[in-house]
Amino acid sequence: MSFTDLFESGAHRRNLAHFASLVNIASIHGEIHENEAALLKRFARKLDITEAEFGEVIKDPSIYPIQSILSADERLERILELFKMIFADHAIDDDERVLIEKYAVGLGYPHDKAIKLINRSIQIFSGGLDLDDYRYLLNRK
Repeated sequence: MSFTDLFESGAHRRNLAHFASLVNIASIHGEIHENEAALLKRFARKLDITEAEFGEVIKDPSIYPIQSILSADERLERILELFKMIFADHAIDDDERVLIEKYAVGLGYPHDKAIKLINRSIQIFSGGLDLDDYRYLLNRK
């Protein structure tokens, strides 16, 4: 096995673990709703999850534990994807908030930074931006 194969399999395991986190978020209240299922299918394609792996993760996402990520950009991208899944129904509840806090820490954020990131992300996703924040986001390149 080459070094490249080792890296790719490690990256794929991280993708599977992340996909399992997305499935956990989607199924936190039992049934996965249609809009969540559609989003899961899109993420599966993006993360190179096979149909067999998709079915396995849907059946039991707990077999793929959270894996920390060293890259700050990749960690932030994973948090963004989790928030997209949470807000597929346009709201976040207490169970989802607790779960995403655990995921943020599991991905490698210190607890205090994870809480700040989650609070700010909730404001953004729920439309709680003030004019200055809105202007800043519009003017970013």
